[in-house]
Amino acid sequence: MTANFTGPIEDRLAIRELLETYADAVNRVDRALWASLWVEDSHWDMSHYPDLGVVSGKAAIVDLWASAMPHYPQLSFLLNPGMIRVDGDKAEARAYFSEVYAEPGTGKDKRARACYNDRLVKQDGQWFFQSRSFTIIHQS
Repeated sequence: MTANFTGPIEDRLAIRELLETYADAVNRVDRALWASLWVEDSHWDMSHYPDLGVVSGKAAIVDLWASAMPHYPQLSFLLNPGMIRVDGDKAEARAYFSEVYAEPGTGKDKRARACYNDRLVKQDGQWFFQSRSFTIIHQS
């Protein structure tokens, strides 16, 4: 165990599976699965895009995601955890991801490398996103 990965292995594995399920739901544009990963009082910080800012509440977050997905056809979203720290029923995680999609209208490949900084909460034995903060590292 390193300083980036602390806490019970069972919780760290469950959080990794939460992150991987998020990626699977994005790749398959599975609204129900994607929505199931968030708690009701969650926050999605998309202030890297000033017109989006911070979206609060599960319903608003899911609606924003669902309305955005048609703009990312042929999306491939791959994720790698860089940090998972568990403290009881709360945790923080950092996940780096790479996505490629076809630009609407041109079909040209667009690529992004970005990071999510997460706060997670365990409810009834299951981990959920409490907040996600998005930052682009590189985009082309």
